[in-house]
Amino acid sequence: MSQLDDTFSGTKPVADALKFDEGALSEWMAAMVEGFEGPLAVEQFKGGQSNPTYKLTTPSKRYVLRRKPPGKLLPSAHAVDREFKVMRALGGQGFPAPVMHGLCEDEAVIGTAFYVMDFVDGRIFWDPYLPDLSPEDRRAIYDASNATLAQLHAVDVEAAGLSDYGKPGNYFERQIGRWSKQYKAAETMPIAAMDRLIEWLPANAPAQERTSVVHGDYRLDNMIFHPAEPRVIAVLDWELSTLGDPLADFTYQLMQWRTPKDIRSGFLGVDLEALGIPTEDEYVAAYCARTGRESIPKLDFYFAYNIFRLAGIAQGVYARALQGNASNEKAKELGALVAPMADYAWSIAEGA
Repeated sequence: MSQLDDTFSGTKPVADALKFDEGALSEWMAAMVEGFEGPLAVEQFKGGQSNPTYKLTTPSKRYVLRRKPPGKLLPSAHAVDREFKVMRALGGQGFPAPVMHGLCEDEAVIGTAFYVMDFVDGRIFWDPYLPDLSPEDRRAIYDASNATLAQLHAVDVEAAGLSDYGKPGNYFERQIGRWSKQYKAAETMPIAAMDRLIEWLPANAPAQERTSVVHGDYRLDNMIFHPAEPRVIAVLDWELSTLGDPLADFTYQLMQWRTPKDIRSGFLGVDLEALGIPTEDEYVAAYCARTGRESIPKLDFYFAYNIFRLAGIAQGVYARALQGNASNEKAKELGALVAPMADYAWSIAEGA
């Protein structure tokens, strides 16, 4: 097991700042969750920096609770109601999502809105290098990740009941505006590269050709894989999902291949063939084949946009950590990454 696994996987006692009335939760579950029988034991998952996530154990079943964090929150952030809606809808279309049991928007129960879903037993890979797997297994895991994203982007939005899940068209214009505002709301020091990107990105966005459900944070550690097979059995953390341009979603994951190893364990400059991990060209070709595309033009724009967006997210997590209500002790370390990510995104934009 790698150090990353020790840091983020598994559970721990609930942090003092994130405790809630477990008796009130048990009463709510008895009323709202079919088949629920206490007593209830609550632990906090180590991973997940945005919405605190808890493991709920009863004598006969395990559940997961995900809630908005306490404290002052940025506008439109921590949308657990949207996470609940999209996972329930996608599960009904055969997409790998946990069984959803109930959404509670009454803050009187545990202090913030939350939802409860099934606990899915499988593997979560926190280290994208997959150090404990063989080269063949690494390639199979990444191919399954690629296939699952293509499956998401093929979901019929209307049939899934998600036609109202986001606005059609102008995806990049809206997203750049959103993340620019959220970054500025969480800004703790001026970063020139972020300000340049806020101007450059809207002027260089490509036209949107397709609309699909986009996950918004699609990466390996937001998937649960089958315990023994290279197969995705659940995709988690849908807080940033909406209707949008599927290429934004795909290139967000593809950013792993263009990111230096010291930033989010990127693959840039690494001998991927020796590891069995697909190259960027191979990963792009597989996604294009699965989604009926010949190629993906303007990749540099997508990379600059996604790294800018990631820097904005990191800034928000860091700002919450300074307030004392982030759900992971590693959150403060993200603050040091914002400026390097912004500089890197701007260097890509300058070369586009």
